[in-house]
Parts: sequence; structure tokens; C-alpha cells
Amino acid sequence: MTILVTGGAGYIGSHTLVELLNDGQQVLVLDNLCNASPESLRRVANITGKQPEFIEGDIRDAALLDTLFSEHNIDAVVHFAGLKAVGESIEQPLRYYDNNVNGTLVLVNAMQKAGVFKLVFSSSATVYGEPQQMPITEDFAVGGTTNPYGTSKLMVEKMLQDLAQSDERWSIALLRYFNPVGAHESGLIGEDPNGIPNNLLPYISQVAVGRLKALAVFGDDYATTDGTGVRDYIHVVDLALGHLKALNRIAEHAGVSIYNLGTGQGYSVLQMVKAFEQASGKPVPFNIGPRRPGDIAECWADPAKALAELGWQAERGLEQMMVDAWRWQQQNPNGF
Repeated sequence: MTILVTGGAGYIGSHTLVELLNDGQQVLVLDNLCNASPESLRRVANITGKQPEFIEGDIRDAALLDTLFSEHNIDAVVHFAGLKAVGESIEQPLRYYDNNVNGTLVLVNAMQKAGVFKLVFSSSATVYGEPQQMPITEDFAVGGTTNPYGTSKLMVEKMLQDLAQSDERWSIALLRYFNPVGAHESGLIGEDPNGIPNNLLPYISQVAVGRLKALAVFGDDYATTDGTGVRDYIHVVDLALGHLKALNRIAEHAGVSIYNLGTGQGYSVLQMVKAFEQASGKPVPFNIGPRRPGDIAECWADPAKALAELGWQAERGLEQMMVDAWRWQQQNPNGF
């Protein structure tokens, strides 16, 4: 198959490219590089021995998309392109709705015109808002999102569900990620955020490598084991492999399929700090601050449906997540 991967130069996108190329798929990457580097694609080529075709551009560029679909025989789209920082979304909501919601609208319009009806969408556990119990299953109510980032993902999910209801040709997988961490075992690709990281593990690793002085811990008064927020952390390679399974699913099943991609295990911020210190042998000083707007106390998945229907489950544990993240950070102290 030929797969269009939007946002393919980014963190999750680049790891998914590796798995797609290793699986023998043809890939076409579209990325505007606002949160990514073309160096990641060169390294994907080093890992796989195959050079992904790359077009620098924006998913909101309808004319560009029409050209891509007319010039390439695309079978399916894996859609990563989106802004993803919770705090930034609270400060810049319109930017998030424009990029994430409008961008997807332009993309599916172009797909429909081109007769391409298979889509894997990069969604998020934030669509569940603040669930009343754990673990989270796919039939939990969605809504009550606590930030514009989560709301933008929920709006796209609703749009895609309405689209599939209106036209039975569509086959769509909505993948609700929990918290991707780690890096490829080669150390060649990993998470390389712009500025101070919004996500926990790159923040921890940048403190350990000396780029940042101390980790900022947002709140220690949650109703959790040690008062810090608890999340379900999943190795990015396991997450990438989930996209291959989802592509297989939509090749055979029409309509919308929804899956949690997580491990089913929650860890607190301080547990993550301790695990990283053990893996790296480096101290990670931290400062406790007030809660961050838009955060919730705890969030972890019940991934049973993905195992039952996709044959997918996370296989890499916390220690490997930390070892791989540290290898990437050591080999690339300043990122790409």
C-alpha cells in the first residue's frame, strides 16, 4: 500500500514511518515542520535503508493536497499533523482549532474528492475529560474536556464519525493515545520538543543531561499515591506498531473503530523521576509548583479492546521506556 502520513516528521510520526517502511509499505510524508525537523526523516532512512518521500507543506493547503492525491496512488492516510501542547492550547485556542479541526476538515475533503476513504486518526485520551473511575474503556462518555487541545481532538472525532455515518465507503480508526514516551532503540530518533518541553519525560531527560536545571512538578496535592499526577505511559514504538494494526483493521472493516492505546498501568510523576534516575544513573532535581490549568489527577487505559480486535498490546515496560529515552538524550543532547 501507499500511505500518506501527515505530520510524519514528528515524534510519533517518525517512529511510525520506521514500522511502516520495515513492513514493506510505501510512504509519502507531508509535514510543515512547525514541530519537527527534516533530520528525523534522514534518520528514518538510516534505520530502515529506505528513503521516505517528503513534501514540506500544510494540511490546510487544499490545492497542495489535491495535487498530492492526483499525483500519487494513495491507499490510506495516517493523520498525525496537529498541535499537541495542553498549556499552549489554553493560551492560543484559535490556533489549535484552526490547525487541528480545520486542518482535518481540509484533509478529509481532499480525500473524499480523490476517492480515498481509509483513515487512521491520531486522537487522545484527553477526549474523556476527567473520568470518574479507572481504567478507561472506549465506551466511557467523552466530553467535559479540560483544555482546547482535548476539545479539538473530540471535535475531529465527532466530525469523522458523522462523515462515516453519511457515507459507508469510509473506514476510520480513532486511536486514543495515552502518554507516548521513549525512543527508537537505535537512539537515532526520539522526542525533540521546541523550547521547554510540555511533556514529562523529555523534561526529565533534559534535566538529567544538563540542558535544564530542575523539573517543574505541577501539583503534589492530587488524590494519588504521592500527590502527583498519574498517567499511562506507553513506549512510542509500541504506539507506532498500533498504527500498523489499525491499518490492517480498516482494510477489512468499514465505519469507525475506536481504540485506547495504552498499557493499562499508571505511574505518578515522582515514580517516573525515580525510574529515570535508576535507568540513567543521573539525579533529577525537581521543584513542586501549583497545578497546571487543564491537567487532571489520573488517567490510564483499559487496552483490552485493542488486544481483542487488533491483536495489539504494549510489550515494552517502564525500564525500557527510560533506557531508550536516556540513550536518545545522551546521543542527541541538543536534539536534532
